[in-house]
Amino acid sequence: MLKGLLENKTCAKCRVCCGFDKTDLWEMPVMDISAVNRIKELNPEADFQEKGNGFLVKAPQLEGEELYFCPALGENGCVLGNDKPFDCRIWPYRIMDVSGKNAITISPVCNELYNRPLSSLIGFLENGLADFIFDYAKKHPEVIKKYDKSYPVLKFDME
Repeated sequence: MLKGLLENKTCAKCRVCCGFDKTDLWEMPVMDISAVNRIKELNPEADFQEKGNGFLVKAPQLEGEELYFCPALGENGCVLGNDKPFDCRIWPYRIMDVSGKNAITISPVCNELYNRPLSSLIGFLENGLADFIFDYAKKHPEVIKKYDKSYPVLKFDME
């Protein structure tokens, strides 16, 4: 969640970014080993699989409208606090591969931001956030998601 763009209360009430159905399991955040260890301390049944230099939660097979919630989601929000995975820290922005170019997109499921003016969404990126996202993705390519055409592209990495 991006401070200054979304309020904690709004996110805590919604939690759409922490729940996954069978069609959006690809959205699961890539976690580092410290996040995995912390989650396993609190939820020993949580299972993970490697993805590049990171890890993804292994979700069960989902049926119909069934939802799977991230094992880091507690009653008061994310148990990882300020140590959230990169994907969660930049939510609802996403870094995606669009025809071989890294691009920052916006998730269509975050109603709070999706209906805001495009200028405000892009403007928030211009204060160093876009550079941070592109730099992180270069160092950690496992966080780059395959492009989904329902995600509007806001900015391409021009390097």
